[in-house]
Amino acid sequence: MFDNICKFIAENFSDDLATWLLGSPLPLTVLDPTELQLDPIRADSLIFLQSEELILHTEFQTDPDAKIPFRMLDYRIRVYRRHPQKPMRQVVIYLRRSDSPLVQENTFRLGETFHSFQVIRLWEENTPQFFHHPGLLPFAVLSNTDDPEQVLSLVSRSLETISQKQVQSNLAAATSILAGLVLNRETIKKILRSDIMRESVIYQDILEEGEEKGRREGEEKGLQKGKEEKARQIALKMLSAGFSITEIARFTDLSPATIEELQRQHHN
Repeated sequence: MFDNICKFIAENFSDDLATWLLGSPLPLTVLDPTELQLDPIRADSLIFLQSEELILHTEFQTDPDAKIPFRMLDYRIRVYRRHPQKPMRQVVIYLRRSDSPLVQENTFRLGETFHSFQVIRLWEENTPQFFHHPGLLPFAVLSNTDDPEQVLSLVSRSLETISQKQVQSNLAAATSILAGLVLNRETIKKILRSDIMRESVIYQDILEEGEEKGRREGEEKGLQKGKEEKARQIALKMLSAGFSITEIARFTDLSPATIEELQRQHHN
């Protein structure tokens, strides 16, 4: 979920992201990871944006990952195959505070091979910078603050000044989800208006995912119930034929206790 939220922000507020990471609002467009040919590509966590001047590779990480340095080199080479003339900026952004030394690593070494990339630990970033551009507001609560609840309240007020309701709704939903890394749900609900978030595409996606999961679980429960009923019918026939409880349990996968209960019901 956190990967998807960050990807949504990067792709829909790329000017704001470029201003933060590159220092100027370069017009960036999405580069589809599938264009890089080689597998496997972790498309859920990768964000490639490109302009005429460069390619920006951003990877948001919730927790430390020892594979990050090699992965950054790997993606750099993949992009070079496709766009050998374009320079590339690579940034790993860690969302959740961690004392692991892995979040400090910004190089990869293998023999004579050396590769470096930028690392941003959000909890070390100055909070005010995220209020300068609306697309960065969801990150403010994860920044360098001793009072994330107060920051979330400030973000909420800033969101209310956004005139485009769909943009306001999407950013509110993104803020709510990312804030879950540092605040409990009750606090977030108290500060952010749920009626605004319900209109967001993020909220709708969550609903659709929930409905799909519920449908799948319902189908699985229905299938399981059907299998259990069939096993019970077989067990009853085997009981009538004089099979032992141990034999029936082995054949039907029903527990001995279940079979004994069926036996009692059958005799009654």
